[in-house]
Amino acid sequence: MMGRTHALTGWCAGVAASVILGHDDVGEVVLFGATTAGFALLPDLDHPNARASRLLGIVTRALSRLLRALSAGAYRLAQGPGDDPSRTGTHRHLTHTAVFAVAIGVATAVATAAGGPWVAAGVVLLGLLLAENALGDWLLPITAASVVMWVVNTDPATALASVSGWLGIAVALGCVVHCLGDAITVSGCPFLWPIPIAGECWYEIGPPSWLRFRTGSTVETYLVAPACTLGGVLLLPGVTELVQPWTQALAERLLAN
Repeated sequence: MMGRTHALTGWCAGVAASVILGHDDVGEVVLFGATTAGFALLPDLDHPNARASRLLGIVTRALSRLLRALSAGAYRLAQGPGDDPSRTGTHRHLTHTAVFAVAIGVATAVATAAGGPWVAAGVVLLGLLLAENALGDWLLPITAASVVMWVVNTDPATALASVSGWLGIAVALGCVVHCLGDAITVSGCPFLWPIPIAGECWYEIGPPSWLRFRTGSTVETYLVAPACTLGGVLLLPGVTELVQPWTQALAERLLAN
């Protein structure tokens, strides 16, 4: 998938998860969704030209180089008889697994618990920068306004404690959504590594071939991305109730005709 679609699917997953977790304040839901959207781009840090790799210049490029080396090492060490030994094992390997998603989520939760609000703020800021880079400059002012309203209506200490409590979930969820998005493309995704499937530890899971599409194809551009955009808006608290009278009136008019 393209970076923008990854971010949109991450936004939808984050907003839905936030509501499921019991968050009913729009500011908190928006912040959760935006953070998840940003970290839905993180697995592509294993590609030198990805948005995540170019975000902070030399810093993220160095992280990208390190992740590619770790991924290549993991590919060499954990192979099944059916895995292709000629592959480099860099892009779409280690960072595109459930192991990586869980590990980065746990690391985030531990770091925010130990480091306090400043670490939490840094994680959120990184997520927002990643999301803004993919979705556009409109995201930052909307998120900022929502967060300000949330903090004003909530005790700041309580708000910070709440953020620290769900950051690990948001980061891990973003990575999982990214992997599932890549799994429905023609390339598939080795999400279940190192579980051997058909003799391969890096088996690329995915739906039947007729349900897959190519990255940047017409299906992704004109179907998947718009559907995620619409879903991301409708999932926000209060939006469905707001548009329901209009949709009901429109349906009645169409039926009357």
